[in-house]
Amino acid sequence: MDRLPKIGIPLIIVVIILVIVLAKSAITVGSGEAGVLYKTFGEGVVTDKPPLTEGFHIVAPWNKVFIYEVRQQELFEKMKVLSSNGLEIQIDASAWYQPVYQDLGNLHQTLGENYLQRVIQPAIRSAARSVVGRYTPEQLYSSKRDAIQDEIFTETKKILDKQYVQLNEVLVRDVTLPNTIKDAIERKLKQEQESLEYEFRLVTAAKEAEKVIIEAQGKADANRILSASLTDKILQDKGIEATLKLSESPNAKVVIVGSGDGGLPLILGNN
Repeated sequence: MDRLPKIGIPLIIVVIILVIVLAKSAITVGSGEAGVLYKTFGEGVVTDKPPLTEGFHIVAPWNKVFIYEVRQQELFEKMKVLSSNGLEIQIDASAWYQPVYQDLGNLHQTLGENYLQRVIQPAIRSAARSVVGRYTPEQLYSSKRDAIQDEIFTETKKILDKQYVQLNEVLVRDVTLPNTIKDAIERKLKQEQESLEYEFRLVTAAKEAEKVIIEAQGKADANRILSASLTDKILQDKGIEATLKLSESPNAKVVIVGSGDGGLPLILGNN
């Protein structure tokens, strides 16, 4: 009976140690995440094997696992940049990004967990400054927003391609100009619109006038051709044909042939 307490105490100690070891060895990788294994007594960060996938894992208690979110994430940036003529423009943009899954070990080894601040933010800011500096405020305000969005994406992606980060999209949400410049551009655009409308009305009126002239000329030509073709003989024949048709009607009448003007028949009688 005296031996039981002596055996029980070491056993309890062993159990406690096992629980601690298991607790430190058990790693759970959540949904949309991946783990980078660091071997303390080995080569350090494991880069030649895929990262730990979602779920439960057992690792040596002296090793470490660094958890990264591998889903698409969003970075929202408000940037003040200069246009081609030196005016300050504010750009509100969003970048959709995620780490390259197979290169997660390299990402951890070269950039670390704060890779967003180390490479992504500087890259998109540099690209925005470069792209916006090619355009005037008028172009940025009106027709070039889609163009600068595509160019910022292309230049940012070029920087990030070798940084183990995948850039999916860049969206320019807003371009804010100084109020004085914005008002001046809006006035200019309004004047250009009014000028285009006036030119359209002038062109429409000119086309209508041309149409009227063409129609009048056509009628005049038709009348001239018709007048030239109507000889006295043709008129007389037409008159006779019409008289004969009238004579066939049931109304009482007297037809005197050759007594009318131009030798046309003369019709007497009640209608």
